[in-house]
Amino acid sequence: MGEQLKAHQPCPDCGSSDALTYYDWGSRCFSCGKATRKKQDEPVQKLTKVNTNFTNIHDLLYQSVQDRGLTRDTCITYGIGTKDNSYYFPYYSGDNLVAFKKRSISDKRFSIEGEWQKGTLFGQQLFTKGGKYVTITEGEFDAAAAYQMLGSKYPVVSVRNGAGNAAQDVKANYEWLDSFENIVICFDNDEAGRNAANQVAEILGTKAKIFKGTADYKDACEYTQSRKEKEFLDQWWKAERYTPDGIVDGSGLWDMVNQPVEKADVLYPFSGLNDLTYGIRTGEMVTITAGSGLGKSQFLREIVYHIINSSQENIGLLFLEESVKRTAKSLMSLHANKPLHLPDVEVTDDELRSSFDATLGTGRVFLFDHFGSTAIDNIISRVRFMAKALGCKYIFLDHVSIVVSAQENGDERKALDEIMTKLRMIVQETGIALFCVSHLKRPDGKGHEEGASTSLSALRGSGSIGQLSDMVLGLERNGQAEDLKERHTTKVRVLKNRFAGLTGPACGLYYDRVTGRMSETIVEDL
Repeated sequence: MGEQLKAHQPCPDCGSSDALTYYDWGSRCFSCGKATRKKQDEPVQKLTKVNTNFTNIHDLLYQSVQDRGLTRDTCITYGIGTKDNSYYFPYYSGDNLVAFKKRSISDKRFSIEGEWQKGTLFGQQLFTKGGKYVTITEGEFDAAAAYQMLGSKYPVVSVRNGAGNAAQDVKANYEWLDSFENIVICFDNDEAGRNAANQVAEILGTKAKIFKGTADYKDACEYTQSRKEKEFLDQWWKAERYTPDGIVDGSGLWDMVNQPVEKADVLYPFSGLNDLTYGIRTGEMVTITAGSGLGKSQFLREIVYHIINSSQENIGLLFLEESVKRTAKSLMSLHANKPLHLPDVEVTDDELRSSFDATLGTGRVFLFDHFGSTAIDNIISRVRFMAKALGCKYIFLDHVSIVVSAQENGDERKALDEIMTKLRMIVQETGIALFCVSHLKRPDGKGHEEGASTSLSALRGSGSIGQLSDMVLGLERNGQAEDLKERHTTKVRVLKNRFAGLTGPACGLYYDRVTGRMSETIVEDL
């Protein structure tokens, strides 16, 4: 526990006259369990005002659990106490104690006290976000045992309800877990534990490592019981990076290839585009490109609104050039058939409410409020969070160029390669449909803002955008045309189509300034 400096001192927190002991690392009260450390980055058992409707943490007895191999110090750190022949495991929401899981020592039956639904992972309140390692176990005792065997150096938490609900608990606390560089999954060495570990690893992606252990020990507590800390540490450091099963024997694929070709998950809102692309498929990355100010964001919003009305899937929006309010009102405008974001547009309260309920109010649209933070890793983390934790099947990023321009290294090609590669990996990992917007190189002669044709060679960077995208759509419009209809008509060109191989002009879209909508129109020179 460290060098003891002074013992049997009065505790200012609980009023005990002799329970506080000072160590070289800080102090601990053996009556109320309050620990104070000199180093702020070490875990501290935080005690807050307790809801009097359930057990008070001060009423518990903190002692070693010999049949689990747990020391008194470890139990105090995690707040594991006993009372009335039962173990009590505290659960927190932030720094607030909200519930206890109560386990009878005699018959091992569980019960709950407090507001259980508010609790995070067991032990999560002890550790700040971010760091090299975090370990997840299947039970509270196992979390304490693993933490003890790791020398109290690395965060260890437990899911709340065992293997059966592990995936749900990880999703609920995804952002906290994802803040760590490595996530070691240390579940029970049985069929249920192994299956749950794979499910959790699928959610956490490439950061996940699975603790294999040996056949002699089922869980972390069995290592502490047997005083096999060294064996546990060896296996913990050997935990392998999770890689999903993916190698198959082609001779066994007849049943798969004999099935009818699956149709698109959802179609585009424009028939000419569907004729060439066969619609939108999950598991694909689609890049939209055009010159500056030619309606890329409006084109995306039309697709978003169509997906809202054509499916029941969740949608994630990262529109980095505008505020969340602007994105929200622009999306609502499509239902209202009025550009609600403009100051001279009149709208009734009923129209506004109806437009909100039909779009944002569905509970299926999630927006990223970036506050100017557009670092590559931050954007990648939010895309993964939307896909994994929020269940978004369709995610829109507008645009990768602004992410690249925010990087400090100044190497645009390198930055574009990095973000496109990471986005491609997320698509493969999660199976989402990802729409990205990218700007074009400035051409010689007539610019894209004056109607110049788009092409894959005009994409910025080293070619990674075109190589990694499944579909590339170019938008072309002469924003300076004298003719009003020509000025507001966009040509959509399919530049790449990995699915069907069909490319070329797809359709024309006319933007009506009154309704704020794009509609398909005939273009003579399409």
